[in-house]
Amino acid sequence: MSIELLTTVLKIVISTALIYVWVVRYDNIITEFRKDYNYPDWLRDLTGITKLSCAVMLLNANTELSNLGLKGIITLMAFAILTHIRVKSSFRKAIPSVALMSLCLALLYFG
Repeated sequence: MSIELLTTVLKIVISTALIYVWVVRYDNIITEFRKDYNYPDWLRDLTGITKLSCAVMLLNANTELSNLGLKGIITLMAFAILTHIRVKSSFRKAIPSVALMSLCLALLYFG
């Protein structure tokens, strides 16, 4: 498998995961932001818009735009991990954030 094919597959997996969580499972996001994290609705909405925008940018053929989306996701995942630490979530709940950040860092390194 070529590195180009691998990076394309990773980009699709990352974008699909973000879109799934923030569109299909949005009810869970509402509960988490309100109950678990005690964050305001405007922050949840801003986070969602930013994550979905970065997911779309990541799939763009323009390398600069794709890298901007990638760096945006890395930043957002860093804040997600910090949130899990702040609220003392179990590691199990933090695994998706850690996994997405790891995949994005690998893409940044190999891309």
